This record gives sequence, C-alpha cells and structure tokens, in this order.
Amino acid sequence: MDERVAEIQAGMYQYSRAIYRSIKDLTDPYVDPATQLEYRRAVLDACELTMERLASDPHYFANPDRALFQDIRRYFPITNQAHVAWCVTKVVTAACDFIQEQIEAGAFDGGIARCRATTRKGKPCQRTPLPERDYCPSHQHLEQRSKVAA
Repeated sequence: MDERVAEIQAGMYQYSRAIYRSIKDLTDPYVDPATQLEYRRAVLDACELTMERLASDPHYFANPDRALFQDIRRYFPITNQAHVAWCVTKVVTAACDFIQEQIEAGAFDGGIARCRATTRKGKPCQRTPLPERDYCPSHQHLEQRSKVAA
C-alpha cells in the first residue's frame, strides 16, 4: 500500500509541476524581477496546494481548476489569463482523471474498494463490495447480470 501512496504523490507532484512549467513565463512582465520571482513562487505554491488537496480529499474538492485559477489569476496580465485558464483546466482535468482511476482501483479510503454500481441519482455507490466481488450486498444482483451477459 505504501508503494501506491508514493505513486499517487509522485503523480500529483508531476501534475503540479506541469501546470507551473506551462504558465511560469506568462507572469506579469511589467514588474521588477524580484516581484516577478515572488509571483512565480506564489503560483508554484498555489499549484502544489491544489494538487495536495485534490490528492488528500478528492471527494470534497469541487471545481479544483476554477479554484486554482482564482488563486493565481492576479499574477498574470489580462492578455495571458485565457491561456493560463486553459492550461490549468487541461492539467487539472488530467489530474482528476488520474485520481478517479486510483479511487476505482481502491487506493483511497484506506485501500477499500467501492461498489461499481450507481445510485438512482446517478452517483457512485459508496458501500464496500463483498469480498472478491465488484458489488455491495445491495447491488449484488447486478453482478449476476454481468456474468450472464458475458
């Protein structure tokens, strides 16, 4: 399990750095070099904090791309903000997909897998599946259908 946690942390670090590398040169060029360095550090910190929060609490972090962009937009001139927003959205979407893969593999919640069924409202079932199964007791009938279909 420690290997999986290390893999997730390394992946999130790479996403954070990818955002930073793609937008660091777009910071406000009309300020003095010391202020520009300060802006870059603030952007890096915001990227890292966002990725850490996404990794530590993926279920309760709505719109991480919007939150990150709101945190860093003041460091960029208005002419570059559309490009910054696009970069942030693309990389954060990829990070969210990575996190979703890890959730489906059972990496979160202490390594406990989640039922593969969805509720009537279309949200994933939060219950723990039966041992050696993909579905919880409430949805075990779905597993029988999938075996018949196969």
